[in-house]
Amino acid sequence: MHQNLVKIINTSNNPLPEYATAGSSGMDLRAFMLEPMVIDPMQRVLIPTGIFIELPPHLEAQVRPRSGLALKQGLTCLNSPGTVDADYRGELKVILINLSGQPQTIQPGDRIAQMVIQQVEKIEWQAVDQLSDSTRGTGGFGSTGKK
Repeated sequence: MHQNLVKIINTSNNPLPEYATAGSSGMDLRAFMLEPMVIDPMQRVLIPTGIFIELPPHLEAQVRPRSGLALKQGLTCLNSPGTVDADYRGELKVILINLSGQPQTIQPGDRIAQMVIQQVEKIEWQAVDQLSDSTRGTGGFGSTGKK
């Protein structure tokens, strides 16, 4: 298994993000707050994690919703997936929105999102006058039909 060492600072009282199982792609991020936070329907909030990371230049972190939180409480991440660039050194924070019809409460230490680490490919643009043909061509949204 290929492993990357990533520097991390944890100013919270929560454990470090970790993979729950050997097959997990994401690590849970937890709320770092002193008291519970109530999120009203359609309200957006920014929740701190107390986590700071230093990624190597070839990696990014993606902050994604947790499926159970979305299904059971109607809470999901905005700007999803949120990108954490390799040169960002600030605290990881999660933008949550309550899409349910009732206020939802986040407790200190609750798992609020998951973080997936991905490789990043860098490209260079090649300006041309024409692109090669493909089966799809210029067909856009919905052009491949409903199956």
